[in-house]
Amino acid sequence: MMTIMKTKSSRSSSNSTTQSRKEASHERIVEVASRAIRRSGYDGTGVADIMKEAGLTHGGFYAHFPSRDALLAEAGDRAGAESVAIAAQIAAAAPPGEALQHIIQAYLSEEHMQLIETGCPVSALGSEMPRQAPEVRRAATVHIKEMIDLIARQMPDWGQSVAHERAMLLLCSLIGTTIVSRAVDDPKLSAALRQAALKHLAVLEK
Repeated sequence: MMTIMKTKSSRSSSNSTTQSRKEASHERIVEVASRAIRRSGYDGTGVADIMKEAGLTHGGFYAHFPSRDALLAEAGDRAGAESVAIAAQIAAAAPPGEALQHIIQAYLSEEHMQLIETGCPVSALGSEMPRQAPEVRRAATVHIKEMIDLIARQMPDWGQSVAHERAMLLLCSLIGTTIVSRAVDDPKLSAALRQAALKHLAVLEK
């Protein structure tokens, strides 16, 4: 009887270890993919390259995802959640009444513009999103709504419908400015675009 119990326990431990390894591998794939889609775009992100960067075999992909779109959706979900979390942290750490200003400054910073693979996925992938599978667009939409809500909560007139409208306008302005700033090949123009936005978006804080 004791031998049987020991065997069952060993099997249980082995199954648990296998599951933990699978979860760790899955996590690694999603993390790599969340950076890759922002760096190379949806179309530039191949399954083989993701698996290689994650240190896994290409053949093991379907043990984790039913399709490439499923991976892109989960990677996009991870990237969006990270972006919203960073903005929330910036808001929480800002002095009273300065949260919105700090979010704007961080979003339009040189660091955010340069570090595209760890930044906001919408400014990195926005032009590609309309052509993606429904589950990929759905993941993006969830976090766009979260970011709008986060920004609206920092508005002086939070609780009124106008705050939500101003938050939508502000987010679109931040995303658009970042896209154009990254598109140009003139560093001075890129900086000027962001400085102009910083100057004129300040009115939305009041």
